[in-house]
Formats: sequence, structure tokens, C-alpha cells
Amino acid sequence: MEMVSKMVSEKPLVIFSETSCCISYTIKSLFNDFGVNPTVYELDQIPRGRDIEQALSRLGCNPIGTIPAVFIGGEFVGGANEIMSLHLKRSLKPMLKRAGAMWV
Repeated sequence: MEMVSKMVSEKPLVIFSETSCCISYTIKSLFNDFGVNPTVYELDQIPRGRDIEQALSRLGCNPIGTIPAVFIGGEFVGGANEIMSLHLKRSLKPMLKRAGAMWV
């Protein structure tokens, strides 16, 4: 878990994803449409990806649908449902601005 904490504290927006996950692709596309460049860790492509996924589960990510897992400002925000809900409530962009991931 220390490894995950270090990874998410270094950048304003971090997404843990898998290359074959269409939901992860959608969430990454949403942020890219905002002009935000998230730090993305593709768990099926990096060493210790399964260990990281298990650590995400222990941090409170849904054990069945751990991916995508989105952290803004070092804090776990949630997966696709939470991100889309925040976006529909018009709360996502202000969070990104406060975290320094988005300037305009």
C-alpha cells in the first residue's frame, strides 16, 4: 500500500487502468477531453500490477471492479461511476482545478 500511496501523491491526477478495459478507456478519454493529462498506470503492463491491484482493493476500491481507480490530489475519488456522477453534478472540473491538474 505504501507503493500506491507514493504513486498517487506525486501527481495531481492518477488513474490505475488496464489496456483492455473499455470503461477505463472511457474515463481516460473524459479527462483528455478536458485537456487534462492524467498519469496512467496500466496494471496489465507494469511490473507488480497485480500487487498494486490488491493494494487498491485494501484501500477501499471495489474488489470486483477495481479498475479504473481514480485519485485526484492524492485522494481516492472512485471508479467510473463516481467520476461520471461528479462530472454530471459539475463537481469534477473544480476538483481537478483544486488539485492542480487543470488550469482553465
